[in-house]
Amino acid sequence: MTRFLLLPLFLSVLQKLSALESTVDDVAATYKIEGQIIFPESFTAENGKLSPSQIFRKDGSFVVSGIPPGSYIIEISNIDYAFEPVRVDITSKGKIRARRLNLLQPSLVSSLPYPLRLNAVHQINYFRPREEWHLADILTNPMVLMMVVPLVLLVVLPKLVNEMTKTMPQMDVPDVSEMLASWFGGNPKKTKRTTTGNKKRQ
Repeated sequence: MTRFLLLPLFLSVLQKLSALESTVDDVAATYKIEGQIIFPESFTAENGKLSPSQIFRKDGSFVVSGIPPGSYIIEISNIDYAFEPVRVDITSKGKIRARRLNLLQPSLVSSLPYPLRLNAVHQINYFRPREEWHLADILTNPMVLMMVVPLVLLVVLPKLVNEMTKTMPQMDVPDVSEMLASWFGGNPKKTKRTTTGNKKRQ
């Protein structure tokens, strides 16, 4: 009878031990991601925009602990500067690889050094400069060009044609009949000049 009572107790002890081993393995399989944020030289930490927190230190370095294996996206949000998102892959063996996040071409891998160094890409500008009025904007308007260009052609072209006809030299145009006769091998007929006058009486 005691054997049948000890068997369920032994099985329950084995289940608790396996559960404890699994929890220990899960805790041991966590890793950390570390890196540093690099701001431009014009940015200073004394202005209060980068204050120490639970993740970020004063120099911009950070460490995120207790991360199981998998793929993670690290993105920095700042009101003044834009940062490029980074993808971090952690294998089951603890190998960490970082690369640029490319949503359009996921197969294109651009590796990054680890620990991460996240540089500011550009400064965010929330305002656009007000557009100013220029005369060139009116002249380059398609509707204005369609109205002005034909008018200019109608006014200017006749004057140009008249001036060109005056300045061009008048060239002697040969007779068409003489040209045809010379082509067919005939001698052109010479015009006889008739002289009229009073004959002198001998």
